[in-house]
Amino acid sequence: MRSDDDIALFDMDGTLCDFDKALFRDLEKMRSPFEEEYHPPIKDDAPSYIKERAEMIRSCKSWWANLPKFQFGWDVLDIAKKLDYEIMVLTQGPRRNPSSWSGKKLWIDKNLGKDVGITITRNKGLVYGKILVDDYPPYIDGWLKWRPRGLVIMPANKQNQNYSRTNVIRYDGKNLSEVYDAMSIAKERKSRESLKI
Repeated sequence: MRSDDDIALFDMDGTLCDFDKALFRDLEKMRSPFEEEYHPPIKDDAPSYIKERAEMIRSCKSWWANLPKFQFGWDVLDIAKKLDYEIMVLTQGPRRNPSSWSGKKLWIDKNLGKDVGITITRNKGLVYGKILVDDYPPYIDGWLKWRPRGLVIMPANKQNQNYSRTNVIRYDGKNLSEVYDAMSIAKERKSRESLKI
């Protein structure tokens, strides 16, 4: 039986959606035969023309609405559904790109259904959940700052391979039973009780 606070928060980019795969695919379409491949994520030291191309790609609402699924996130989503968590999407909204906001909502409606809750925010630490599923360490750190007894499931990628923290399980496709057990414990944990995983 679900209580009112049995909420699992799911990030989109790099968690439910394969953002990097889609961005690389579309950057490749614009690459000259004389240029080297450039793989996301787009860092500050990336050439300006790569940043501008990436910005142009991400400015299209339909690009966001049609992002491919990322299997690791969907594996965790299946567990959350089996354990009867309330599913909510918690995603960051780029400041200068309002098209992404509506595109993300279209993606959610198409892939998760129109009744799934969504919060688009600049600060994920403001939002309550028993569990956060997110791939990006700074967002995880910000959320755990206010929820030290919360559980984070981190879909593995190259950018978070060296990240380690209490209450965070990095899911790499091989430890699904560990994820299931931890999510079960988090669901049964009483308010103000420590998370023992």
